[in-house]
Amino acid sequence: MKIIVQKFGGTSVSTPERRKSVVDKVKKAISEGYSPVVVVSAMGRKGEAYATDTLLSLLSSDFKDENKQAADLLMCCGEIISSVVMSNVFYENNIAAVPLTGGQAGILTDDNFSDAKSLNVSTKILMDILSQGKVPVVTGFQGVTQDGFLTTLGRGGSDTSAALIGAALKAEAIEIYTDVDGIMTADPRIVEEAALIDIISYNEVFQLAEQGAKVIHPKAVEAAMRGNIPLIIKNTMSDCKGTLINNVGDIQNTRIITGITHLSGRTQVSIKSEDNQGNNHYKELLDILANNNISLDLINIFPKEKIFTIDDSMKNRLEKIFKDINIKYTIIENCSNLAIVGSRMTGIPGVMAKIIKALSDSNIEVLQTADSHMTIWCLIHTDNVQKAINTLHRTFELS
Repeated sequence: MKIIVQKFGGTSVSTPERRKSVVDKVKKAISEGYSPVVVVSAMGRKGEAYATDTLLSLLSSDFKDENKQAADLLMCCGEIISSVVMSNVFYENNIAAVPLTGGQAGILTDDNFSDAKSLNVSTKILMDILSQGKVPVVTGFQGVTQDGFLTTLGRGGSDTSAALIGAALKAEAIEIYTDVDGIMTADPRIVEEAALIDIISYNEVFQLAEQGAKVIHPKAVEAAMRGNIPLIIKNTMSDCKGTLINNVGDIQNTRIITGITHLSGRTQVSIKSEDNQGNNHYKELLDILANNNISLDLINIFPKEKIFTIDDSMKNRLEKIFKDINIKYTIIENCSNLAIVGSRMTGIPGVMAKIIKALSDSNIEVLQTADSHMTIWCLIHTDNVQKAINTLHRTFELS
């Protein structure tokens, strides 16, 4: 049996016309000899009746925070509606389908409500349905605890559901259908000349997704990578071939840089040792922040200074902590972190120099840098993001 997992996002199932396109994609898979497993998100986006954010708007913020188990139960409703409605559409098009919750499909999770982690995926029910020639239509974004409580897997969790199921079933491929043609060299809303990436490695797309690209969730990439199952990003409303994500990437491509993305809402924090002489807390700063659940990024530690970035939402908490322990510091707000990603930059001299020169020539101040074997990060003022990404896109000829 050749199994393929096809995940359809909220916009893909939001209207009768788009649901018909979903049917066409599933029929095509069947005609090619595949046994499809369909995973669906809640229909539409905030403001539309059954979208997850619309359902959440029925609850007060305090209730959602204090009753995550109850909030998860409500959030699961959107996908359940979508699963049954989509099964009805399949029925009307002569495809036998069986709607399933994530738990019924075998996704067992811990009890970390609103951001649950998968513990195991049992394939028995899915395989029974497939062996009958029927199509399972699984609610994305959700699982069930050992005690039977419904859980959600965090934002973007439908991608994760598809990847978990695909890996458990040892599927031929996992197709993620959305409203874009695939993964682009940059956000096309920022760079008009952004090009479709035909093939990309798990590691590269994981970096892009971690650093702000919205096409696929990093957890989904991680799950597919563990199972070594090819991921394909496609557009529900077109026949574009999309982007293939695999273990090796495009071995024919000679470009050093694969893509550019960015993460906004960053605040840079600098703490100098000379400003904090005699304060024993200075040496323990990273531990203190970790113990207070403040996540740090872009960390540079020097003999006389510590520099890092935090999410803007953490700024007030950090400032209160520093006030309590009498730490002197400076901050720069309204920053964005550019991520320049490419698996072929390893061992190639001058890549960082080329980036810094291109930005400098465009009068864009670089506040901080960091690098790994396939990513270079540059912290800049958010006002310069569009200009910077276009500059680097041209510099590395990504169009």
